Amino acid sequence: MPASRRGFLAAAGLTAVAGCLGDSASKTPSGPLSLPTADERLPLPASPERLRDAARSGGPSKDGIPSIDEPQFVGPDRAGFLADGDPVFGVVRDGVAKAYPQKILAQHEIVNDTLAGTPVSVTYCPLTGTVQGFERGNTTFGVSGRLINSNLVMYDRHTETWWPQMLATSIPGPWNGDPEIRSLREFRLIWTTWKQWRDQNPETRVLSTDTGHAKNYSRDPYGSYNPRRGYYADDDLLFGALNGSDRFGPKRVVMGLRTPSGATAFPKDALRSAGQLRGSVGETPVLAIYDDRYDTAYGYLSPDGRSFERDGNRLVDANGTAHEPDALPLSRVHTFDSMWFAWAGYYPETDVAE
Repeated sequence: MPASRRGFLAAAGLTAVAGCLGDSASKTPSGPLSLPTADERLPLPASPERLRDAARSGGPSKDGIPSIDEPQFVGPDRAGFLADGDPVFGVVRDGVAKAYPQKILAQHEIVNDTLAGTPVSVTYCPLTGTVQGFERGNTTFGVSGRLINSNLVMYDRHTETWWPQMLATSIPGPWNGDPEIRSLREFRLIWTTWKQWRDQNPETRVLSTDTGHAKNYSRDPYGSYNPRRGYYADDDLLFGALNGSDRFGPKRVVMGLRTPSGATAFPKDALRSAGQLRGSVGETPVLAIYDDRYDTAYGYLSPDGRSFERDGNRLVDANGTAHEPDALPLSRVHTFDSMWFAWAGYYPETDVAE
């Protein structure tokens, strides 16, 4: 395994990570910053200063992996570059469905887009297997070129503050040494396959390969999830974890959720088998529900320990009312896919449900 991400990508046939930079590095927003943030700050695994000191270069420099700042979308009939099993990251907002192909995001990591009039950033870190969406207000996010816990460190182009993707929270960095420490407002992206997403959302729009950058989008340069090849297939890491854990294989996929009270992880393969699993964040019980429409899961706070019976892919409560997996009468908590080493690296005290 090459010692750097630049070497890994070059070995995969990309002699220049940045490709054609276009204008992404020069699009500095003007006017005062307006950035929606969460009502409560999410927990950090260490002080902001320690996290800053743990950052290391991932190979490419600032904006060396260019964000997509003017995304174009096509209909399913023009998405011939996608095979049925290709991973996509899907979202529905106000009845409009969009899909972001993994093999495009793997080479850009950030798409600055708009959903139903709301400016957002769709972000993906190939090294940790995490896809997350954030409301971005009147700024845009770029790729800093640094990694913490092997995870993408974004920066906002208004204040040049660092934002580790998985933490969704600002920390100081070399371009802004004293930012306000706050957490971004998140939204859910569903990691699924093109076929599963298209079957449920036949009118979906798909991020086009017309990105304005000279890239080969025929494959993910890190390998393939289906079947597992390349970086995704073995236990080797290009960069280390912030905290080590040998409880599971480092790249076993978990569905993780965190609140200001704590964090919990649900192994995805165990969720497939069980259909639902219980855990806790702090003192609050939580429930994870598997959804076979997309091969994903949703997490809920369940302080009264309510139970549900599965009826196919639906959940039936004590009153006999059936609910879809993403619409239980409980408080839903933001939940996302992650490789185990990355989740445990940021949340070493995480609860784990199996």
